Amino acid sequence: MEGYLTIKQVAEKWNVSPRRVQELCSSGRIQGVVKFGRDWAIPALAEKPSDDRVTTGQYRDWRKK
Repeated sequence: MEGYLTIKQVAEKWNVSPRRVQELCSSGRIQGVVKFGRDWAIPALAEKPSDDRVTTGQYRDWRKK
């Protein structure tokens, strides 16, 4: 399909793993994504969403406080 990319192409473009792109698609964080059967079609002009995962360790041991 013209104007759409596969998960593998987007993963290479954004320098992330294909599994990460699948997670972003299934959680609805990429605008305009469409699922055809078991494959995702991602718009070629879609922008990479921000990474909201905590990597600073800020929430480490938060239950012990």
